[in-house]
Amino acid sequence: MALEPADEPARIAELKGYGVLDTPNEAEFDAIVREAAAALGVPIALISLIDENRQWFKARVGLEPRETPRSISFCTHAIRGPDVFVVNDAKSDPRFSENPLVTGDPNIRFYAGAPLRTPSGRRIGTLCVIDSTARPQLTERDTARLALLAEKTMEALERRRQRLASSNPA
Repeated sequence: MALEPADEPARIAELKGYGVLDTPNEAEFDAIVREAAAALGVPIALISLIDENRQWFKARVGLEPRETPRSISFCTHAIRGPDVFVVNDAKSDPRFSENPLVTGDPNIRFYAGAPLRTPSGRRIGTLCVIDSTARPQLTERDTARLALLAEKTMEALERRRQRLASSNPA
């Protein structure tokens, strides 16, 4: 995997500024992952936030763990680009074919992740969908739908941050 971008410390600081890591489930985020899974017809959907060492799931459907190591996360790759990142068949992709999330549970074959972009443009995580079956390329409509749900996720994160700031004035 490539070295981290120069703005990684600022990206991490911005993520932590949302005060969302290691918080309980919230209905608004749970609804977004359910909508993503249903809209794209996949068994797994996640709101994944990437800190220094892990990807932590603010909301998840179809996956039990609350987090996985960043070193094996697909979402780390997804936040490096501005657009939806798609892996049609992880088993045949040399970047992922030996990944324990591919060779073992949850047996990822298909992955699509839309970056969660803050107002400053930093990508703090993804809204992603996963299937244990390889899939052809996403349609333009599905790509747009995933990107729109990622925007909806960021709007919810912004509202959450504003509520937190107003309840804890400096």
